Amino acid sequence: MAEKDKIFASKIKYSGIVNFADFYKFCYDWLKDEMGLGVSEDKYSEKLSGDSKTINADWSGAREMSDYFKMEVKVSLAGNGLTPVEITEDGKKIKTNKGSVEVSIKGTLVRDYKGKFEKTGFQKFIRSVYEKFVIPERVEEFQGKIASDCDGFLSQAKAYLDLEGKR
Repeated sequence: MAEKDKIFASKIKYSGIVNFADFYKFCYDWLKDEMGLGVSEDKYSEKLSGDSKTINADWSGAREMSDYFKMEVKVSLAGNGLTPVEITEDGKKIKTNKGSVEVSIKGTLVRDYKGKFEKTGFQKFIRSVYEKFVIPERVEEFQGKIASDCDGFLSQAKAYLDLEGKR
């Protein structure tokens, strides 16, 4: 069985005016295009309460980093208390949302994801020796890459909300 190490976990929160549909698309496209992940939507739900809406979406994605290492990412996107508002920008009226948004991301490094070293106890021993003495720098390199990719995603999401959203 492949070994998984949780490398990164963090979240951001934002309250104010935001076009949630545009933000949703921005986050999805960033994961797919910039991080190179194959992204799938595991869960999507919308709940209406009067004119307020709550949206929850969970995505998971993965990317092979080598024939031994793989990156797995899980993202949760939540829009709470989203109410329709109309704002005036550059003399034009724009329909958008007001509410709070929360984005969380978890990045995991998966070792031996193809299970090449899982057939016998001796192979498991060889794998531990291989990871401890032969490739410790590569393990650290991939851990750093996952942490920087996940942190970069959160930074871009926060920058998007700060630029596009109005408090």
